[in-house]
Amino acid sequence: MLATSSIDLIGNTPLVTLGRIYGGPGRIVAKAEFLQPGGSVKDRAARAILLAARADGRLQPGMPVVEMTSGNMGAGLAVACAALGHPLVVTMSAGNSPARARMLEGLGAEVVLVAQVDGAPGQVTGADVQAAADVAARIAAERGGFYVDQFNAVECIAAHEAGTGREILDQLGSAPDGWVAAVGTGCTFMGVARALKAANPATVCAAVEPQGCEVLAGAFAVKARHVIQGTSYGAVPPHWDATLMDLSLAVTDGEAEDWRRLLAVREGLYVGFSAAANVCAAVKLLQSGRLRPDATVATVLCDTGLKY
Repeated sequence: MLATSSIDLIGNTPLVTLGRIYGGPGRIVAKAEFLQPGGSVKDRAARAILLAARADGRLQPGMPVVEMTSGNMGAGLAVACAALGHPLVVTMSAGNSPARARMLEGLGAEVVLVAQVDGAPGQVTGADVQAAADVAARIAAERGGFYVDQFNAVECIAAHEAGTGREILDQLGSAPDGWVAAVGTGCTFMGVARALKAANPATVCAAVEPQGCEVLAGAFAVKARHVIQGTSYGAVPPHWDATLMDLSLAVTDGEAEDWRRLLAVREGLYVGFSAAANVCAAVKLLQSGRLRPDATVATVLCDTGLKY
């Protein structure tokens, strides 16, 4: 394939078997989303939102694009904005990793850091995210920009249903027995779950949540601070479809840190904390007894570890 721009490089990521980190029973396969041009699964959502907004007139040629980000959506938007000719302004909680801010600036985005409300460096809370979102909405209004508002953008779910989910089905040749993914906006989890359950309603779909912040499971958030950046802000996402979730699997900070290290040294995959949490949860699902012994569980390696 000869790509005409970076946007054409988004999607169609490889599916890799994680046979060195988990020897069975069953197997784990993961979408290598860290290979996207922006370094994460959020490239898919960024492309979908901007192309839809350009098509329906919400985003005019040359108009600024503004968004709140923990880093990954911002990088995806930066890639798409560069290809489409839009300046980008992103607001980010100061608690997110400095490497993410540097990457965004390197991609040409204007980065506005917003002071944390109740979080800590490396641990961003829902209140921190809301503060950054409020600043983004204000900047968009002041500059006449297009406010992405990823948590309310339904295009993201469709992008994963028609893209990521369909790719998993094609790459495996059938629906996996299980699907696990951490939830931020919820779009990756829901979009893929829709595609997989349409192919096989028996596919078990498990949402991954930080221990102590298991709101999708119906529990109160008692630990707002955790290391799995970009996920689980202590509130149910606006477009959440609970019928797609068969269960919630909790992962501790320590487990995420351990599995991140194991993925690097055993698989040669240097990924972020959400990817590590996903793999940890996939192991828990395979060991739960809920699936047949030779089951296949699919997940997503959300982003590169170089952003941390």
